[in-house]
Amino acid sequence: MDKNIHENKLHRMEAFKRLINLGLSFLSLALVIAIFAYFWFFHFQNSLVDALHFYKNGHVLEISIYGVVLFAFSKMYGGTRLGYLKNTEIIFSQIFATAIADILIYGELSMMAFELFLPKFFIWMFLTQSVALILYTNVANYVYRRLFPPRKLFLIHGERPTDSICAKFESRKDKYVITRKELIRADMEENYRMILDSYRKGESNAIVIWDVSTNERDKILKFCYSRSIRVYMMPKIADVILAGAEELHVFDSPMLLTREYSLTMEQRFLKRLIDIVCSLILMVITSPIMLITAILIKLSDGGPVFYKQIRCTIGQREFQILKFRSMRTDAEKDGQARLAQKNDDRITPVGRVIRSCRIDELPQLFNILKGDMSFIGPRPERPDIIAKYLEVMPEFAYRMKVKAGLAGFAQVYGKYNTTPYDKLKLDLTYIENYSVWLDIKLMLLTLKVLFWPDSTEGVEADQITALLEEKKRQSESGEDSEDSK
Repeated sequence: MDKNIHENKLHRMEAFKRLINLGLSFLSLALVIAIFAYFWFFHFQNSLVDALHFYKNGHVLEISIYGVVLFAFSKMYGGTRLGYLKNTEIIFSQIFATAIADILIYGELSMMAFELFLPKFFIWMFLTQSVALILYTNVANYVYRRLFPPRKLFLIHGERPTDSICAKFESRKDKYVITRKELIRADMEENYRMILDSYRKGESNAIVIWDVSTNERDKILKFCYSRSIRVYMMPKIADVILAGAEELHVFDSPMLLTREYSLTMEQRFLKRLIDIVCSLILMVITSPIMLITAILIKLSDGGPVFYKQIRCTIGQREFQILKFRSMRTDAEKDGQARLAQKNDDRITPVGRVIRSCRIDELPQLFNILKGDMSFIGPRPERPDIIAKYLEVMPEFAYRMKVKAGLAGFAQVYGKYNTTPYDKLKLDLTYIENYSVWLDIKLMLLTLKVLFWPDSTEGVEADQITALLEEKKRQSESGEDSEDSK
């Protein structure tokens, strides 16, 4: 009876939390739409009277079209994820989605009016919407945090140091707080007692399982599931692969299928068609930017405009990637391959600007048109860096089951300084869940990444070294890695 009462209470609390989240997000969208409606009735529609006759249903249709477009982009970019994303990221996502909705509706009205349609009023509308979003989101986020404080977590972990995983949760202390940490016990009954004790005392209301064997993890997961205890865990490589498996119902027992190839023939054809069409269009659109960039690089130090480097694509096939040069000509005079770091002094002043705006990546459109790369896929790495990874992380080869990409799952959902192992998991998530719609969605999400500063950070200087040393230490000591347990 007590168990049922506890479960019902949790369900009601989560339902209430979800309702508040949806309500606050809906009000945010309603506010932006209301501002558009004001400008529509008092500025826009009067200018279209001579060309078109708008009746009551026409007004409703135009405002509804704007609302649907705004909602679609806001949901895609995370503008409706109040309580999940950071406050600054929610504001950025909402303003970015609003900007796209405004641009699209501006294009529509300009075509209807057969001229550039009242740009001054559209600028004023966007500025008004942006200010309203900043003010409202800060208030809404404050209300949400007051109603729902950070979730208290009980971390059950293995032998590895917990600094890295604790740092991840610490970066989101507005949402999570680790209140207790315990090394997993050999006696599973003791682990169960610790979990129940933490719940009864109110120390935590969720469990985090990290760096434990699959066998131990599954036992804890089943125990928590049977008692409606929330569980967070970082997936292992096998989990990511299984998440993209196809579910078969051939007989009366569920069966999962993981295929020996990643993309079907039809998917490869459509992906290649999209690459060719989009690369040609973008080459035409960005040609003035590429010309100006080439001139600035040449004038800055007289060195070569382009930077060519050997990278690997599908099947570890090597090709020569093309980028605008953003570093000094002697950046790797010792011949050693090194990734860009934070505050890297090898980057030129012009290079710093074009890297922050991702302009240095534009010449890769030629690689895409040639067929060495795709728009979406795992980022291509150098052969020598791949060799280092493969020594201690054989699973790194899995990401080369598809063609390398200009942007990808790891770039959208990670950062430039996300650890190689986490990037691998993100890339595998893309490979195992591939669809043409996913490619289109990631292309649209990449627009947001281009303007979000976190995505252009460099790696920490000792990140790769630390990964290699940790993996070698585990190998020498006979320990299992996180994903081989």
